[in-house]
Amino acid sequence: MHFELESASYAGNVATHSPDIHIWKPVFYQGDIACFVVGHIHNTDVGGAVPASLSRSLTDIVQEGIRIPPLKIIAGGQLNEEVARIMRLNVRAPEQNWGDFNAQIASVNIGERKVQEIIARFGIDDFLTGIEGILDYAEQQARNIITTIPDGDYFYADYADEDSEGGWPCRIAVTLRVRGETLELDYTGSDPQLMSSLNMPTGGRERHPLALVGVTYVLSTLDRSLLLNAGTLRPTRAILPPGTIMNCEAPAAVGMRSLTCAMSQIATVGVFSLAMPERLPANSPGGNSIINIRTVDQHNRTVVASLGPVGGGAGGTPRHDGPDGSGGLSAFLKNTPIEINEAEVPVRFHRYGLVPDSAGAGQYRGGLATEMAFEVFAPDTTITARNRNRSVFSSAGAAGGRAGSTSWFRTHSGETVTEHGNTDVIRCGPGDVIAIKGPGAGGYGAPRQRLPQAVLRDVRCGFVSPEAAQRDYGVVIVDDGVDDVQTARLRASMAENETGQHFDTGEARRQFEALWTPERYQLLTTFLASMPVVWRHFVKHQVFAAVQAGELADRPLAEQMTGLFAQLRQRFPALQ
Repeated sequence: MHFELESASYAGNVATHSPDIHIWKPVFYQGDIACFVVGHIHNTDVGGAVPASLSRSLTDIVQEGIRIPPLKIIAGGQLNEEVARIMRLNVRAPEQNWGDFNAQIASVNIGERKVQEIIARFGIDDFLTGIEGILDYAEQQARNIITTIPDGDYFYADYADEDSEGGWPCRIAVTLRVRGETLELDYTGSDPQLMSSLNMPTGGRERHPLALVGVTYVLSTLDRSLLLNAGTLRPTRAILPPGTIMNCEAPAAVGMRSLTCAMSQIATVGVFSLAMPERLPANSPGGNSIINIRTVDQHNRTVVASLGPVGGGAGGTPRHDGPDGSGGLSAFLKNTPIEINEAEVPVRFHRYGLVPDSAGAGQYRGGLATEMAFEVFAPDTTITARNRNRSVFSSAGAAGGRAGSTSWFRTHSGETVTEHGNTDVIRCGPGDVIAIKGPGAGGYGAPRQRLPQAVLRDVRCGFVSPEAAQRDYGVVIVDDGVDDVQTARLRASMAENETGQHFDTGEARRQFEALWTPERYQLLTTFLASMPVVWRHFVKHQVFAAVQAGELADRPLAEQMTGLFAQLRQRFPALQ
């Protein structure tokens, strides 16, 4: 019995941040390897600089916890105890981690047994032929779906609020090229590799799942019968420029690559929406925070736990409202019931539920955001809110739908309220109440086209306030009913103000892109690509600050940017 273990980013770009542990176990048939079974788990904590191991503020991978290169953890049925001791010594909750690890070993043992049962039933030849067959079938399904997408080139970009702690916006840009039954996603124009942990270690592999999972979502949306396996992505390739957030180089920190991955998925759905506006939904939130806590209980025992996700629902679709509180690109996140959390973690919940008026308005509204508030009881308690985002930029509405609401993160200490913005690690003490609201999803279709009775139902359910019903939907509610005359008059005036733009990105992003146009960003990313990777994030910040300050703003765009680049080269000889 042999097991291979790996949790080191850059080691084949399989485990893409330190908390992810993969175990491979070969399955033998008559002395030959028939296949491998694989177990994957994300550990709540693997040591490192902060509880739960991950934070936007970390700057290199050594800070992100213990890393295990590919090695044999079980050989001849015997556990490698030296490696096991190192693993337990370098984490904050060794008993918890070791229990999870043993469960992971059990999972691949079960996988091996199930494969052997299949081989015994069908024979080794049919088993191996069947594996190739389902891969080929999924590939052909994907090609059939792609032929329904109009050929052409399409471009879309979205942004994380910050490229580092207190930094500038972080851009993920993608050009989609559809040619017959093949797809190409070109991420040229995305931000440079960062001195924060938002980088994605894809190794430039053209079918890396982190870069293309959004394609899988799109294809399965277009055909729900699609098989999901490696064959699904055979007709697709990604271009991932080296030294960028989509293809970083060691030793860049990568712990928060999940946020960049979420934003790349949103950009992917967005660019396909331009190709097929009548078939795909508005934006999902892209800022679902996973709330972790490190505290002590009444017996002074250290507790490290995940309290659950706080985010939003899915974007409105061409046929129905987005699911509330979950769904979309984060449907795999499951919440822990409050009763279990309070039984195992020394906290008391004040609220965990949906937030009224948080969804983007539309003919089909977006999914509502969630809000969590809980009180802590021990000093030096640490809260991590992994993937904090969307406190500045909203999730876009589509086809006339409105953008969703933004998120917030607060600590209530008596009468004092502290706003944390996108900070993802905070410390608090006894009696503090931590409150987190997720972002709302975008709406689909013009809000004035929503059935008045659907708006009335939302008001009765507490999802939409009467004021928002009138302001956003043009529905006037009087005495728990719709005033048809006033509603018709108000909706007629709303039609005159519709822009005809496919996406409503929200006011903050409109203002940002008025300055940072596609032309300006192209000049910047081309310049950054010409310099050493280690300088790129620093130089990006220098350019952003200069543009924000209005330096050389009296010149034409290209001349202004060229002048700023020349000044930087003069100031820093290493850029020559």
